[in-house]
Amino acid sequence: MPIGEFTGAAAAPDNDGPVLATPMYWFYEMSQAALNPARALAEATKIFYQNPLNPMSQTDFGKQVAAGAELFERTTRRYAQPEWGIESVLVGGERVPVEIECVWEQPFCRLLHFKRVFTHPLKKPQPKVLIVAPMSGHYATLLRGTVEAFLPQHEVYITEWVNARQVPMAAGRFDLDDYIDYCVSIFRHLHGEAHVIAVCQPSVPVLAAVALMEAKGDRDAPRSMILMGGPVDARCSPTKVNKLAEERGVDWFRHHVITKVPFPSPGVMREVYPGFLQLHGFMSMNIGRHVQAHKDLFQHLVQGDGDSVQKHREFYDEYLAVMDLPAEYYLQTLDTVFVNYALPKGEMTHRGVPVDPTQIKRVALMTVEGEHDDISGLGQTEAAHTLCPNIPADMKTHYLARGVGHYGVFNGSRFRGEIAPRIADFILSHDAMPVIRDKKVTLAAVK
Repeated sequence: MPIGEFTGAAAAPDNDGPVLATPMYWFYEMSQAALNPARALAEATKIFYQNPLNPMSQTDFGKQVAAGAELFERTTRRYAQPEWGIESVLVGGERVPVEIECVWEQPFCRLLHFKRVFTHPLKKPQPKVLIVAPMSGHYATLLRGTVEAFLPQHEVYITEWVNARQVPMAAGRFDLDDYIDYCVSIFRHLHGEAHVIAVCQPSVPVLAAVALMEAKGDRDAPRSMILMGGPVDARCSPTKVNKLAEERGVDWFRHHVITKVPFPSPGVMREVYPGFLQLHGFMSMNIGRHVQAHKDLFQHLVQGDGDSVQKHREFYDEYLAVMDLPAEYYLQTLDTVFVNYALPKGEMTHRGVPVDPTQIKRVALMTVEGEHDDISGLGQTEAAHTLCPNIPADMKTHYLARGVGHYGVFNGSRFRGEIAPRIADFILSHDAMPVIRDKKVTLAAVK
């Protein structure tokens, strides 16, 4: 299934009248609080009817009651951020422990390093990979499979965006300009030694950050950038998401989906695009499939099909965990990327400074698209090559994954078997390129 539509295609009603979004969030919080006793009762009921000491646990009636209780609890629960669950990785035939440490932090983002604890130091340092996770509704843990694919042969870092409802108003606002500033700060923290992988939505701010650094001759720019399924030029093969944003404009979304965080969250009164509205949009895209999946869950619980039940729990524990987005970031991104197409038109600015991708010369570029991507249409990511004409031809490549949808671009068996190895080869071939090019420049200057 796709990551979810950044514009919230189905998240808001179709009427043109104003929506009282702020009271809606407060009513949502009240309903969650009101359901707490019912959820506790459902959980107790499930435990009672699943207890092996209870004779009814072996009857069809007992199994159906327990299954119904779990189904009620799961469908009314607010899902918290999932755990990474990456404790070790196989490196060269050896199982190596993994420690997750925060190495950089700002109010809206943490940079995590998946530190592999080797018994003996590696003979040769492995390339550093920075995965910029999308800030589009789901948590960074959605890229767990992406991280696992690169861990055996790379030092992996990832941006973990913070739920806006957890950030106090005192921390200030956060918009697309701040997002780009965060990217630049992280690149500098990694001292220009990393290869950045932008998954979906971050393709635009990452490209902008690299362009700004290259324009200043900043040596801390990443060695390469891999843009995956991102809307660099949303005019190419526009999807339903793109068309909706262009038709309704930013003001419509401002009045229909922006709300204020209610008490008692730390971010009370912060303007956000709330997670529960996003989730409504995600699920409305394929409501029939989700209803059937929960019907199947009930049957699997009754039948005792543990494997199917566990797969359902793992998927929906991740899929139903959503985060609030800062309103300023959401609206500015919507306007810049999906409505005005500012980057491909050459009109994008960062704090008044033009973003000029033609300044990129030393950073290698790889783009990846899925043939059946219904979020970022064909050509939207590949457009980065046209925008960056001054990157040498031997430092650029594009890969189209046949038969792959949006989610498959960065996760799943096709990603592990076909896409990730190509990215790893590209990274390895350009890992020392900036150093070599700098030496050539130095020698030329001496002569």
